[in-house]
Order: sequence, then C-alpha cells, then structure tokens
Amino acid sequence: MSESPSSSPLPRVKSPEELRSRRWFGPADLRSFGHRSRAMQMGYAPEEWTGKPIIAILNTWSDLNPCHAHFKQRVDDVKRGVLQAGGFPVELPAISLDESYLKPTSMLYRNLLAMEAEELIRSHPVDGVVLMGGCDKTTPGLMLGATSANVPAIYLPAGPMLRGNWAGKVLGSGSDSWKYWDELRAGKITDKDWLGVEQGIARSYGTCMTMGTASTMTAIAEAAGMCLPGASSIPAADANHIRMASACGRRIVEMVWEDLTPQKIQTRPAFENAIAVAMAMGCSTNAIIHLIAMARRAGQDIGLDDFERYSRKVPVIGNVRPSGSTYLMEDFFYAGGICALMGNIREHLHLDCLTVTGRTMGENIADAKVYNDDVIRPLSNPIYGEGSLAVLKGNLAPSGCVIKPAAMDQKFLKHSGPAVVFDDYPSMKKAVEDEDYPFTPDSVLVLRNAGPQGGPGMPEWGMLPMPKKLLKMGLRDMLRMSDARMSGTSYGACILHVSPESFVGGPLALLQTGDIIEMDVQARSLNMLVSEAELERRRAAWVQPAARYERGYGWMFTKHIRQADEGCDFDFLGTEFGAPVPEPVIY
Repeated sequence: MSESPSSSPLPRVKSPEELRSRRWFGPADLRSFGHRSRAMQMGYAPEEWTGKPIIAILNTWSDLNPCHAHFKQRVDDVKRGVLQAGGFPVELPAISLDESYLKPTSMLYRNLLAMEAEELIRSHPVDGVVLMGGCDKTTPGLMLGATSANVPAIYLPAGPMLRGNWAGKVLGSGSDSWKYWDELRAGKITDKDWLGVEQGIARSYGTCMTMGTASTMTAIAEAAGMCLPGASSIPAADANHIRMASACGRRIVEMVWEDLTPQKIQTRPAFENAIAVAMAMGCSTNAIIHLIAMARRAGQDIGLDDFERYSRKVPVIGNVRPSGSTYLMEDFFYAGGICALMGNIREHLHLDCLTVTGRTMGENIADAKVYNDDVIRPLSNPIYGEGSLAVLKGNLAPSGCVIKPAAMDQKFLKHSGPAVVFDDYPSMKKAVEDEDYPFTPDSVLVLRNAGPQGGPGMPEWGMLPMPKKLLKMGLRDMLRMSDARMSGTSYGACILHVSPESFVGGPLALLQTGDIIEMDVQARSLNMLVSEAELERRRAAWVQPAARYERGYGWMFTKHIRQADEGCDFDFLGTEFGAPVPEPVIY
C-alpha cells in the first residue's frame, strides 16, 4: 500500500535549528518562555518537542459526520506513526463539512474550511501537517488551505463505507436512493420496502461507496501526488486503513526533514494526472469545480479546456456505479484499487511527477496489478469510450457547463425539446408531483437560481426529480438542466454548472418555458433556439433577484465567490490576488 519512510530517495535538507516550530520554542526570550511553559502546563516535557518536527493533524471529525465517525480513533493511529518517526504530534480540530446534514449545502462552506486550514497551519508552531478528510468538501477544502500555507502536507482519506444491502440486493450510496425513490413514487415498491432500503444502504462509517464526489476527490488527491500509494481506495472499516493512517504519520515527519512542500508536488502535470484519473474512474461532475480551484490555488492555470481535452482521449475503465452498472468501491479496492487503474492508463499520465513518497508516480505504480479486469477494465475494453465528463458550450452556457454521458440514457446524447422552466426548487418539486402538469418525454426540465450565488452555495439540486407522470409511463430519464451541482452518486441526463449562473444574469435567466433547447454531446454544444433580438428584449426586462444575505459569512460569500468555471474559490484567496502571506510575527 505505501512506501516506508526510509525508502524515500530525497535527502534530508533541514536541520533541527531550521524547523519552523523553533521560532516559537527555541529563542531564549520571554515570549518563548511562555510557549514552553504552556506546553509544560499540558504535561509535555521539553524532550518531547526539542529538535523534533511538530506535526499538526487537522481532524475534521464531528458527531454529525458519519463519513468521519472513525476519525476519533484514526487520529491516534496517526499520532502513533508520528511518534515512531521521531516527531511530536498535535491535533487541531477543523470544521467538519458533512454532506448529509449541513444546509443549505456544504459547498457554501468549502472555502471557509480552506481559510481555516490555511490559518490553523500558518498561525501555529507546526512543521508539517496530516490532513484528515474524505467527505465531499473536506478534501478540496483541506487541500486548498494546505496549498496556500505550503508547509509539508500529506492527505489521509477517510475511505469508503462497506457495501449496502437490502433483501439480498447490493445497495450503493445515493445511486440507489434515487433509484428506489423513483420506484416508490411510481408505485413499484412499498413503504416497507423503502424502510428496508433506508436501514440497509449505509452499514458502516466511511464515505459513499459509489464513485461519488468523496471517492472522486480522494482519488484526485492521490493522483496529484498528495496521498500514499493506494490510500484513497482503502475501505474505512478495513484494517489496512489503520495501517495507512500510521504510515501517514511516519511519512510526514520525513517530509519535513526533506522540505517536501505542496508547491514541489502540485505542478501542472500533476493536476493533468488528476484529470486523467478522474476521467478514467467515472468521476463525479463536482471534480471539475474542485480540481480547478485546487490547481489555481497552486498557481496552475487549469480550466475547462483541459477537462475537455482529456475527456476526448481517456475512456472510463473504472466499472463502479453510477457510471458502471454493478460494482462499488469495496470491489474496486479488491480489484487493485487506484494504483491498478493508474497502471492501466499509464500512457496518459506524467509518470515523472513527484509525490509525497519522495518518489515519482511511475515508481509508485510500477508493481500495480489488476485482480479483476471487469472492475478495472483495460483501455481496450472500457465501459464508456470517452471520459466520464463532457464540457458543453453555447448561447445557454457561454462559459461552459458539464454533463456526465457515461451515467445517462444514451438516447439523450443528442436531444431537442421544449423547456419547462422553474425559478426555485419548491415550485419545481410541486410540479413534478402533479400528474396533470404538461410534461412530455421530450421536455427539458430546467431549474435556475441554484448556482454559486443563487443557491446560495450551488447546492446539489441538479439531479432534478423525474416527473411522476413520466415515471408511471415507465420512463426513468429525461434531459434536465440547472446552474446547480449534483451528487457524484447521481446519474441521468443532467446538464449542470451552467455558467454564468442565472442569478447574476447569465443567459439561463432569459430562458422561457416553451423555448426549444438543443443539446449535442458529441458536438459539445448547448443552445436555446431564440433569436438574438428576442434575447436582447428579454435582457432589458430582466430584474436581478434580491440578495440572499445582508450580513455575515453568507454576505462575504456572495460578494467574493467566483463562478463554477473558475472553481468557485473566493477571489481574494487566489494566488494572483496579492503577495504570499509571510510567517507570523512573534514578539
């Protein structure tokens, strides 16, 4: 699973006198006296920290985050590894962004976690950091903060939960929630069946075991070089996960001595590796937003065109739901995991990229093997001939939008139909339950005012519910469109991230019910068949909706959030906004 710390080819370049933490503890002055005496107040002796790297463990555990329920124990496993390697571990709690409970959406707070992580690292006497995350927004949030702080960092993924089970059927997080909810609405299963699904779909701690956003983003962190080899594939309840946690603790100590920082790992080729792996895995559509933000925070100009380029050449070979039809992340791990998948697409990777092991990506995957070639397919037998995602542009989305062709009814790859437009989720939800509402199989269901500012926070509303009328006709997919996101566990012909969003006057704001929408995935186009003159007339009459917030964090969010095609980072956190933040003064 992982390289031992001693296997790193990188030399130690730091001496104990050069440790960052020594600024707090080393000087013979009154301020450092205070730091040392307060450490002794907590029961520590000088022998425990003197001349040793102090390792922060950013732990996103909480009682309302089932994905991270095991982090209370894993933090002790990390500490054990740090101590084994001669470091001094300190746990720093960070905000826990649970996907299930946090409203209106965890995406509203991704940048808050990024800011907290950056400031926790910079403001404390730490030499390196282990980032403990996994639930969807915790991976990009922690990575964004650690990238900006730029002390040696390693990412510890939470790991997927075990397979779900109900009535002898294997259940997948999210994917089967939508599936059986539609079956219940269509009258195909009973309320008792639905309760059985509810009780059986989440059987252990850990993240969604489908190829949702959580597993997508931890795989991206590994492909970008920030995890130990294979770490992102290990199920949360597997004993390998415990060993991986302690290995992270050992390795981060060596990274401090080697001065191996995120800036040295997160190059443009590293992020291109992440895009290639995401496409091959059948990734979540959320990958685009988070990866763009992560790359740009590292000073790398990654954009939608890079995703489109890799989409055309890297097929989906990870046969994991929802892009795949059968398997889940537990099966993916048994089949060889992320290293095996990267071995199968090595021709599309930059194998010379440096990773947290101190070795290259090519060295990390040199011995990778596939143990089930139906779960991890060869390039010659993909489950979908192009990448997981496609970027569309046109007069409805001049800055771009995204669709997941690998997880939709293929008859919608080219579609033309009349729009049925809703300005808010409650009115749309009411309409889809009305069996007399004039939906047809060709209708394009549209929700707007659900983007970064409109949502607010761009909620995962984008897998718009199928109208009950169509479900009872036996249909299970239709073309749907919004400026929202959708869960990576979702599926269907859903156009997402329409940019610019309607709330700020993007073209989606001008669409009207009855307008014909044309989409062609192969041509990467999305347009409304409305004349420019008519659009100008509508634009002149458009009135921007009232601001969502008048104070607080929400107000700051709406003032500074960028659009989806730019990664939804805050403008003032970008590397181009100003000079790097210096080390804190200690007087």
